[in-house]
Amino acid sequence: MMTWTQKEASLLKDLKGQEQLCVDKYGKYANEACDPELKDIFRQIQQTEQSHLQTVTSLLNGQMPQQNGQQNQNSQQKQQNQQNLQRYAEFPPQGAADVQQAMQHDKFLAEDALCTEKEVSGAYNVSIFEFRDPQVRQLLHQIQGAEQQHGEMLYQYMARNGMYQAQ
Repeated sequence: MMTWTQKEASLLKDLKGQEQLCVDKYGKYANEACDPELKDIFRQIQQTEQSHLQTVTSLLNGQMPQQNGQQNQNSQQKQQNQQNLQRYAEFPPQGAADVQQAMQHDKFLAEDALCTEKEVSGAYNVSIFEFRDPQVRQLLHQIQGAEQQHGEMLYQYMARNGMYQAQ
């Protein structure tokens, strides 16, 4: 049974809350997205976030969870060769008046999700430096890497679909 300093326990509670928010948000966004590819990305990320939530909950309960190779699961992503306008024209844009509105809706979801990943990755970055146990730091580092992969998945989707322009 692991015991935490007050600061470590507080950080774990914060991480747990962020992971729960991610699970809820990605589930909601998977249902709301118009593009089937984006729906799939949100579902994939939600599954990994659920795993992160279980890991952080175990830590908070004083247990060191078993580590597995699930962190790399999201690195494989199917490639889309169709243009975004063609893809949006192939399915009804759930409640959207037109294709442009559907694309704007998905852009909003993707941008918000990318901002969330940046925030969560930052929270893990701070936490990594605050924990005494090297195994816990390594575990948190692995989760942070998965959060960065989520950000990469979202960025790649947005870039392929003209939703991300560098300033």
